[in-house]
Amino acid sequence: MLNINNLTVTLGGNKILNGLDLSVPAGEVHAIMGPNGSGKSTLSYTIAGRDGYEPSEGDITLDGESLLEMGPDERAAKGVFLSFQSPPAIPGVATMNFLRTALNAQRKARGEEEMSSAEFLKVFREHAKTVGLSPEKLKRPFNDGYSGGEKKRMEMLQMALFEPRFCIMDETDSGLDIDALRMVGEVVNSLRGPDRGFLVITHYQRLLDYVKPDRIHVLAGGRIVHSGGPELAKELEESGYEQFASEAA
Repeated sequence: MLNINNLTVTLGGNKILNGLDLSVPAGEVHAIMGPNGSGKSTLSYTIAGRDGYEPSEGDITLDGESLLEMGPDERAAKGVFLSFQSPPAIPGVATMNFLRTALNAQRKARGEEEMSSAEFLKVFREHAKTVGLSPEKLKRPFNDGYSGGEKKRMEMLQMALFEPRFCIMDETDSGLDIDALRMVGEVVNSLRGPDRGFLVITHYQRLLDYVKPDRIHVLAGGRIVHSGGPELAKELEESGYEQFASEAA
């Protein structure tokens, strides 16, 4: 599904990603863990196509098709979804109108029929209930006046609505309480399937109690220095990342 080969990204004269290789097969959830400054968010932004995060070397392919010549909107239409670490607010823009417009833009780009207002409202309400966002909250402009946790709930609502092919979750667990973590796990687990992949970026093992990864990778010094099964998360919680410092050098 997603394949990254020799990915090198330089920002401000500093090489942040340094020949990174990673493969996430369809149907699997992979987690990226690593110390601050190791390049985790840079990796997520580069995959999603954020402006200013263009690789100097390497390639990123989804289902064998290179993403690097595509803009962020084209990548989204291909099914790439990024859950932001700090989701933005858009004052003055109605939440449901914004999300329906975004969803139908993607459907149109894929040659699919647009979703009617009635169809959208039904699905929207179901997912809003799942993520714990009240109708009163959803009447506000997009993310306007939301707490950090509420913004993360909105991210999960969007992921459930858009049903992307490949989901990138950039420290979605940051600032979440135990109930919100459980909700994130429920949304991810409901979307797991043979034709969808996930890349979960996190500092801590606690999210992985709810989002069960198939594989965990340690990112240090701009590249993957170690990989293992789900048990690796607890090992990292106990011993930290210092053991991999020499491999990153």
